[in-house]
Parts: sequence; structure tokens; C-alpha cells
Amino acid sequence: MHRRHLLRGAAAAAASLALPAFAQAWPSRPIRFVIPFPPGSSPDLIGRLIAEPLGVALGQPVVIDNKPGAGGNVGTGAVAKAEPDGYTLLFTIQGPLVTAPLLSKSLPYDPARELAPVTLVATSPNLLVVDPRLGAQTLADFVRVAQARKGELNYGSVGNGSAAHLAMELFKSRAGLDLVHVPYQGFPQVVNAILAGQVQAGFMVPGIAMGQVRAGKLRGLAVSTLGRSSALPEFPTLAEQGYAGFEAISWQAVLAPAKTPAAIVERVSRELVRIIRSDELRTKMLAQYFSAVGTAPAALANLMAGERERWARVIAAAGVKPE
Repeated sequence: MHRRHLLRGAAAAAASLALPAFAQAWPSRPIRFVIPFPPGSSPDLIGRLIAEPLGVALGQPVVIDNKPGAGGNVGTGAVAKAEPDGYTLLFTIQGPLVTAPLLSKSLPYDPARELAPVTLVATSPNLLVVDPRLGAQTLADFVRVAQARKGELNYGSVGNGSAAHLAMELFKSRAGLDLVHVPYQGFPQVVNAILAGQVQAGFMVPGIAMGQVRAGKLRGLAVSTLGRSSALPEFPTLAEQGYAGFEAISWQAVLAPAKTPAAIVERVSRELVRIIRSDELRTKMLAQYFSAVGTAPAALANLMAGERERWARVIAAAGVKPE
């Protein structure tokens, strides 16, 4: 018995020595979890769902740091330039990672070179909403109103290159519309702008929009998935309303500064996948109209590369210009 305990202890010691010293000591202090959007935004809501259980799993608090600005580029850039010591993580949407590099002439960071993928957290459809005061009951109605008021209507998004921005630019191209883009820091600000009559439409994540849709203050016209969303089955797709093949989903992911030790990236990814795939988190995310995913770092890297290629084609076809 005593000999078995000694052997087990020796094996554990050997495994410990096989890990780099930094990995054995990490984490020894709180971890900063940067969300480059304001409190109450969709990334903030989902990010907070995973931050607390991640802190429990790692044995150190995971502290939310909201750093909004420029459609998420400010906070994303801050993480890209942060010390790669495992104490700074990024939770963001695809815009700052995939499309911002395609649409910004002076982006202060390179997501492919300066950020390390950790895991894909969740995906969601985008819901096209409009101001009910337009009188548009259907997507076809909205197209007719927008064509009759060419150049007079505005739409809101969470920044240049965001999924909401490009979804509308793709729709504008397909429908032959002339709408003016007005970027905001987050979806709550877009909702407030529609309610105030400053903009008249926008694609947005359902978790932010559906409260106002159900209250009759916004009107939902279509979802941006290829097939009807199980979370929003009452809304038809753009594809089934005459725009074949139209798809523009939102996704959210965790990344770290490039050169963060691989052992730390793998540990965070492993803990997050376990958390994200739990029944509790799946239920909480579904309540926000998100589907929980949870992937290895390589899978997120492949998604980012594929999305860059896809949206580069869309941007070129829609004639969206860098700003």
C-alpha cells in the first residue's frame, strides 16, 4: 500500500515537472476579461455568463473590463498589445477579428498575427428590425418604403465591419436599396436610436431586440440564417422571402494575446469548453437566443480564416469601401 502511494506521488511529481514553471504557478492573481463593448450589450451579457464559472474553475477571479469603441476595435487592439502572460483575455464578436481588417485603412492591430484563438463560444441569428412608424409589416413592405425614400433612411450597427453592418450592406446590394450607415458602440444604443427615430432599421442579435419587438416598439421582419431559427421560428428567413442563399450569423469567441504560453491557452480552452457545453450554460445562452458551441483553438482559427475569405468576397460584391 505504502509503495503504491509512493509510486503515485512520483508519477504526479513527474507530471508536474513536465509542465513549464509558469503553467504550474498560473494563475496567481485575477485575470482581466476584456469585452470591447458596453455593459448591457450582447457580448457583455454572454461574456458575463462564462466569466464567473471560468474564475471558479481557475481558482482566481475573472474580472470584466468593458472597453468599447470603434465597433470593438479599441478593446480588441488593447488585448492584442497586452502582455502575453495569461492574465488578459478577450471576449468579442467576429467584426473586430474578421471584417475590420478588411474595412479599416488604419487598424492598429492584426488579429491573425497578434491574437491567439481560444474557443468559439456561441452563435446566433441576426434579426432585421425596423421602426414600426415606417408602416412596413413585411420585408417586401420595407423594401418598397426604402426604395420610395431613397437615401432618406438610416440604419444602425455596432460598428464598421460588424456582422450587423455587413448583413445590411449585403441586403442593400441584393435589394437595390440606398440606406445610410450609422455606427454605434453597442446594440442597446442602436435600439435607443430606432426608438428615438434617429435610425429606422438594423440587423441585431435577438437577445437585445426581442423585448422591444414583443412590446411592439420594434418590428421584426426576418432572420439572417439559411433556415428558420429554432430560437425564433416565428420569423421567416430572408432566403425564403426572395433572397436565396442569404446568410449572416453572429458569433462570439475568446482569444488571448499572441505568444501567450500554449499550456495556458489550452487550459483556458479546456475549462471553457466544459463550461459552455454544460446544460446550465446551454439553457442560459438559449434564453439569450444563442446556441452554445465550445471548440478547440484550432477550430476557431479555421473558422476565422474561412470567414475572412467569405466576407472579403461579400464586401467586394457589395462594393463596401474601407473607412
